[in-house]
Amino acid sequence: MNYPVIDLEATGRNIRRLREVKSVSVRELAHFLGLSDVQPIYKWQRGVTLPSIDNLLALSKYLDTPIEQILSYH
Repeated sequence: MNYPVIDLEATGRNIRRLREVKSVSVRELAHFLGLSDVQPIYKWQRGVTLPSIDNLLALSKYLDTPIEQILSYH
C-alpha cells in the first residue's frame, strides 16, 4: 500500500469547480470563512497551498460536499 499524497493542483481545481457549481464568489467564500482577504482562496485554487483543516471542514459544509470530494490524492 502506498502512502497517499495530496495533489495540490487537482485539489485546487476541485475547490474552484465546486465553488462555481454552487455559484459562490471568491469574496462570498472569504467572508464565510472569516478571511480578511481573498488571496488564500486564490492560492488554494492555483494549487499553491492547501486550506487548513478548519477551513477544509468549513468548505465541506458550505459547499455541501464531502471532504473526500474536495481533496485529490494519489
